[in-house]
Amino acid sequence: MQPETVLDPTRAARWPAWQALCVGVGLTGLLLVLYGPALRGPFVSDDFGYLTSPYTESLDPTSLSRMFDPAGDARLYTGNYAPVHLLLHALERSWFGPDPLGYHVVNVCVHALNALLLAALLLRSGVGRNAALLGGLVFAVHPANVEAVAWISQLKSTASLGFALLALLAFERRPAVATLCFGLGLLTKATAAFALPTAAAFVWVRGRSVEHAESTRRWSWIAAWCVVFGLFAVPQFSSFQEIGSAEVAAFDDPLTHWRSVVAIGARYLVMATSAYGVSAFAEPLPVESWRDVYLLGGLVVGTALAARVGFALRARREEAAWWIAAAAAFAPVSQIFPFLIPIADRYLYFILPGLIGGVALAAPELLRGPAARLGPAAGPLTLLAVGILAAGFASVSHARAALWQAETRLLVDAALHYPDGGTAHYLRARSAAAQGRRADAITSLRAASERGLDRYESFLADPALAPLRGDPSYRALIFELAGRRIARSNLGESTTQPELLAVARAHLARQESCDAERMLERALERGGPLDAQVETELVKLRETPAAGCAAAREEMRDRNPNP
Repeated sequence: MQPETVLDPTRAARWPAWQALCVGVGLTGLLLVLYGPALRGPFVSDDFGYLTSPYTESLDPTSLSRMFDPAGDARLYTGNYAPVHLLLHALERSWFGPDPLGYHVVNVCVHALNALLLAALLLRSGVGRNAALLGGLVFAVHPANVEAVAWISQLKSTASLGFALLALLAFERRPAVATLCFGLGLLTKATAAFALPTAAAFVWVRGRSVEHAESTRRWSWIAAWCVVFGLFAVPQFSSFQEIGSAEVAAFDDPLTHWRSVVAIGARYLVMATSAYGVSAFAEPLPVESWRDVYLLGGLVVGTALAARVGFALRARREEAAWWIAAAAAFAPVSQIFPFLIPIADRYLYFILPGLIGGVALAAPELLRGPAARLGPAAGPLTLLAVGILAAGFASVSHARAALWQAETRLLVDAALHYPDGGTAHYLRARSAAAQGRRADAITSLRAASERGLDRYESFLADPALAPLRGDPSYRALIFELAGRRIARSNLGESTTQPELLAVARAHLARQESCDAERMLERALERGGPLDAQVETELVKLRETPAAGCAAAREEMRDRNPNP
């Protein structure tokens, strides 16, 4: 039967504190074992950007003010206004230094807490205790969540979801605390915004059971959440526009853009229900055909879910809020507003709780016929089936955790799932360079750059590509990619010091010494946490005889003594 809607959440079933503590300790221990292969894994990819960032190296008042300044450079350095995320990493750096173990353990512990909070929220919605625990367990061991938990810098995902779940749990009894948690979630990662429409949906579906004054009070707090979100959205949207957004040529066609959004939603649903499609560095192509399987599946399932949400809202059922939570978490990663990574396992981290809650509340009604035929055995058999699913997910997650022992394993995993992706072409280039096939290596690098893997800095720093450095075609490719990096920069008056330094290095890669010197001078004038580094590179550049920039300036003055 359909679980009875909780009319008054303050009277919902609760766990005694000692039971919740035991469940939390046990779940944390289980996850430490499950993620054991990743605990000694090194810093990977974006980890270096955050854990060697000038904005997380100190907790002094100057550093803190830089982190939280809504108009400052830190939000542009990260592409998001996420000062709490930077603060958490600064705390970790002060505690753990360069040893990755502590960072990994923190991520696992926060993830365990999130699973426990999800179970508590399911219980609040009227899901039975055993089903709520299994829902939390499925979330805890889901293979798509490995990326969010094993990747150190994704603390922004785990912590942000934790704040959001705390906000939803505290909303009815402690709305001020809930509002604080909602704000902290936003300041950790913008995706926590899904909690706002979710909370509003909970207020709506529970509105019949409360007095008018109480309902008015709750809607007043929803209005307060809207104000908090509005204040946050100003620096966040500005950061996204300047750094995070991306132009996708295929999306110039509105139909291709729309088809791709629907197909991405279907991919996430498949990943959520079966773990099929989980991958490091996913690289799907825009959907240009109406016959695409994911597009067709997305249209069918999306229509069905939309109808179910409408029905649940009219009936004021708890499940409506959970479906809305999933949809609200999907919206910012749907590519409606394109950004650099079209799809990723870690984006499902915020979508899964809503899907789990929606299924937990809708399934008893939808399966009423088979349940009636099974009789008293229906409940235990359902729990057993979900338990088997969780065990299968745990096995896959344990295997995928081992990928985080080395970045090369992640690259190989991405190449296996997307053989025509930029990562696959990059690995082919490394292999060809090692075998002395320089022309093939450069062809593969160009293909990688066309698929979006166009960071010339990575090519220059990779020792596997060292055999290519004397090849004119390789130098021409670096020249082109560095030019793209310069073209993507917004060199206005508000350009940050790190961005000016990056542009200077791009000019150096193109052997444009005068432009590089000019950018370094601007970076020094701009000021910031990289002053010492910028000054060192500027001195080094001026001392390089091959630079010739000073000589060029002298020649210009000789030619035009009275400008």
